[in-house]
Amino acid sequence: MAEKYEVGTVVTGKVTGIQPYGAFVALDENAQGLVHISEITHGYVKDVSEHLKVGDEVKVKVLSVDEEAGKIGLSIRATEEAPERPQTQVKKPVPKKRQAQVKPVSEGNEGFNTLKDKLQEWIEQSQREGLIKK
Repeated sequence: MAEKYEVGTVVTGKVTGIQPYGAFVALDENAQGLVHISEITHGYVKDVSEHLKVGDEVKVKVLSVDEEAGKIGLSIRATEEAPERPQTQVKKPVPKKRQAQVKPVSEGNEGFNTLKDKLQEWIEQSQREGLIKK
């Protein structure tokens, strides 16, 4: 790397190669970095070549520098202002459902009652609670 690039620096480079995982950008004659697909733009990028092509001049921000490996991580997205997110609508609370009253099982009936046995009790209960309109 002929020139030292520091993290946070914004420079202009030229796209030299497109791969499914990102784009290579030449920063100068001796230094090249990678713009990962997730750093190309705000939002989802399915295909890098839909956003960039070889020869494009792009403004990039240096995200990382690994001098030993000779790798520079770049971002185009970091040089752009994030688009405003649409405000989410406030959901109305869902009314709670009424729960049936559970009565303890009395000995002998094992908790089983026929509809006929319970019908009169349910009618009386609904009248007490004002559920049946007269």
